[in-house]
Amino acid sequence: MKLIEIKKAEKIIFVGDTHGDFEASQKVIKDYLKPENKIVFLGDYIDRGPFSKENLDFLLEKKKKYPDQIYLLQGNHEGHHILKFSPADFWENLSKEDYEKYCSIVEKFPLAIVIKDIITLHGVLPDVKNLEEINKIKMGSEEWMQICWGDFSEEKGEYLGSDPFTGRPQFGRDYFLKLMERFNKKVLIRSHQPDAPLFMFNNRCLTIFTSSAYTRERIIAIFDFQREIKTAKDLEVIKI
Repeated sequence: MKLIEIKKAEKIIFVGDTHGDFEASQKVIKDYLKPENKIVFLGDYIDRGPFSKENLDFLLEKKKKYPDQIYLLQGNHEGHHILKFSPADFWENLSKEDYEKYCSIVEKFPLAIVIKDIITLHGVLPDVKNLEEINKIKMGSEEWMQICWGDFSEEKGEYLGSDPFTGRPQFGRDYFLKLMERFNKKVLIRSHQPDAPLFMFNNRCLTIFTSSAYTRERIIAIFDFQREIKTAKDLEVIKI
């Protein structure tokens, strides 16, 4: 399944890009992996940081042990064989056998999760007719590129073109509002875009990072399942 719905928990912990920050992943698991909680990692577990393999192996081990509590979403760094980016030190230093092994694992990760009025994914909302169509998205397709590679801007408009330096597709306020209305969701939680403000689009979009590979502080977000949510300001956003 590319789309997962979480229907029950006490708290949901959202974790942004960890990018080889093994310490960050360990701290989140140690502090928040409790029977009543679920933890959602938003992709990009490798490259940039010094402990990519350790970080990914640790999260895969925890996912195997706690399959209904830990969720690992797909980011662009999990799509190396169809999308070239830099740095890609994890992928470039693997043997051919290990490269194929890790590709076969991470390319099966889901693309999005919905929790009540929240949708969460790596980059940008995909232009599909309804949420169920996310399950039909193929790796490398335009919709996959939106989810894993897309950036948001507060500018008016829908598709704003590609970034001249990175090639990332850029999407504006009108695109965000149109898709959120189509999907009937109030808040988007995402990662991927280091230069994005923490809150965008009248506080309906939250962008978090949980890696020391960036100059930003390591941030996670926590949703109390019993609480009504209207904007991302209703989440608990904390530094770790």
